[in-house]
Amino acid sequence: MTTIQRCNWCGDDPIYQHYHDHEWGVPVYDDQTLFEFLTLEGAQAGLSWITILKKREGYRKAFANFEVEKVARFSDKKLEKLLLNPEIVRNRLKVFSTRKNAQAFIKVQKEFGSFSDYIWGFIDGQPIQNNWKNMSQVPATTAESDKISKDLKKRGFSFVGSTIIYAHMQATGMVNDHITGCYRHKPLKKK
Repeated sequence: MTTIQRCNWCGDDPIYQHYHDHEWGVPVYDDQTLFEFLTLEGAQAGLSWITILKKREGYRKAFANFEVEKVARFSDKKLEKLLLNPEIVRNRLKVFSTRKNAQAFIKVQKEFGSFSDYIWGFIDGQPIQNNWKNMSQVPATTAESDKISKDLKKRGFSFVGSTIIYAHMQATGMVNDHITGCYRHKPLKKK
């Protein structure tokens, strides 16, 4: 039996492995999915990614399947109710920032035509291809994530520090950080 070589961060957890194998590092250009990852990465701050992945369906239900126009119109009352929802991380700042970020997201869409055009514009629309041999080489932030983070904050976004933005870049395929021994590295390098 052949063993598939993966990045070691996903371990043996089937949820983690599925995410690693099918989503992490795959370029995303769809605004709704980009908003989903922006929300989930912000929710992860201070927590493990597996915690957020296990609550992902809860987030989809709670935040109108990440339809940004709907989330931007959530009332304070609706957000307060979400603070009682055990299917998401019930942190007031994180929950309320989702609406704030949706409103800022819409402004970016209006200015640039799409959030995708805006964010991918920081890297000329092409994924950054890295060739790390092990996960200890993978940075937590880069000059690009610093620049994106600074610009997002200037535009009114919250929970968009450079570490969160670099994780967003990894998740949405703006950067290929699969290690060279991982079976996903080479196929994504071609995208």
